[in-house]
Amino acid sequence: MMVRRCALVLFVALIACGPQDPLRVDTIQLGRSLNPDNSVGQHTTTFKPLDTMYVSVLTPEKGRATIGVRWTYAGRLVSEPSKDVSYKGPAATEFHIQNSSGFPPGEYSVEVFLDGQSVGKRDYRVEQ
Repeated sequence: MMVRRCALVLFVALIACGPQDPLRVDTIQLGRSLNPDNSVGQHTTTFKPLDTMYVSVLTPEKGRATIGVRWTYAGRLVSEPSKDVSYKGPAATEFHIQNSSGFPPGEYSVEVFLDGQSVGKRDYRVEQ
């Protein structure tokens, strides 16, 4: 009886630790505002120099992973943040970039990584 209780306690403890499954990316959104759930509120691929640029990575089910993004301008690295996440269901993970002195006009991109593997890229422009 004691062995069964220990096994049950161990099983419950493993489940309580959160999702162990790897995440899967469903959608990558790009825009200039966020909704309360961290999805993008105003989708666009054209920005003004003083805009804050948001990318939201939508995952459709439970899981855990490291989600990272690589922001580039004219092929040069601008920023490369990442977040360790663990979700119990569908979720949106947001990243953003801003420049108080303004982004120079030109071609930009943001690439999304899941546990170090590229899962998609969005190109966009900054115009005057």
